Amino acid sequence: MAHKAGFVNIIGKPNAGKSTLSNALIGEQLSIITPKASTTRHRIKGIINTDEYQLILSDTPGIIDPAYKLHDSMMTAVKESVEDADLLIVLVDVTNADLTEDHLALIAKATCPVILIVNKVDLSTPDKVLSVMNDLKEKIKPVEVFALSITSGLNTESLIKTMAAYLPEHEAFFPKDQLTDRNTRFFVSEMIREKIFKHYEQEIPYSTEVIVHDYKEEPNIDKIYAFIIVERDSQKGIIIGKNGEGIKRIGTEARKDIEAFVQKKVFLDLRVKVEENWRKDDLKLKHWGYID
Repeated sequence: MAHKAGFVNIIGKPNAGKSTLSNALIGEQLSIITPKASTTRHRIKGIINTDEYQLILSDTPGIIDPAYKLHDSMMTAVKESVEDADLLIVLVDVTNADLTEDHLALIAKATCPVILIVNKVDLSTPDKVLSVMNDLKEKIKPVEVFALSITSGLNTESLIKTMAAYLPEHEAFFPKDQLTDRNTRFFVSEMIREKIFKHYEQEIPYSTEVIVHDYKEEPNIDKIYAFIIVERDSQKGIIIGKNGEGIKRIGTEARKDIEAFVQKKVFLDLRVKVEENWRKDDLKLKHWGYID
C-alpha cells in the first residue's frame, strides 16, 4: 500500500472551535483555548503518524478584518494555509455561521478538496443545523460534511480516516516521532499567554505578547525567563496587580502547566516590559516571528 502524507489546514471565524478540534484530533493540547475570540495568533502544526499516512494538521488564526499589522500577519497565515493545503477544513459555528463574500472568496482560492464541519450543533435545533449545512454546501462545494459538537464528544478516529483518504501519495514530511513543528519555548510562551487571556479583560490580552528570552535546562530543573510585553505603562500596572498578586497568579498557574508539559520541575521568572505600539511595529513583529 502506498504511503500518504499531506497538510490538512483548518480555517474559520474566531470562536468556531478550531483549536479545540485540532487538539482533539492530535490528542494533545498544542493550541491554547480560551472563551475569548482570536486567541490563536500563529499557525501551529500538529502531526498524526501511522504506518499508512502522515497527517499534518494546521490550526490557524481566525478569519478577521485586520486592524493592526499583527492582524495582517495573522491573516497572511490564514491565506497561506488555504494556498498550500492538500485538504482544507472549513469549520463553522452553527450559531454564527454567516460567511461573508470575502470569506467565501478566500475559500474559493483553495485548489484542494474542502471538508465542511459544522460545530456546536448541541446549541441549535436540527432544522437550523440542516439549513446551515445546505446553505454552505451550495456556496463552498465541500467533498464531505460533518455536523459535530466537539466539546461534548468527537469521533476522532472516523474524522481522521476521512481526512487521510484525501491525502496525496507521498513520503513523510517529518520524522515519525515528531508531534509538532514548534519548539518548547513556543509552547511555554503560549501557556503563559493563555493565563493572561484567562484572567484579564478588554484590551489587555490582545495587547500582550510573551517572549521567552532565556531557557536553561539543568539535570533536575528547567529555568525559564520570560517577558510579558504590553503597550502602555498602565497595562503594566494592571498585569502586575496590587502587591504583585496578578503576575504571581499568572506565574503559578503557568508553571504548573509547563511542568506537566516538560515532565520536570520548573523555575519561572516573569517580568513585564513596555513596548509601545508593538502590534503596529514591523521590526518587532518580524523579530517575534509574525513576519517572515
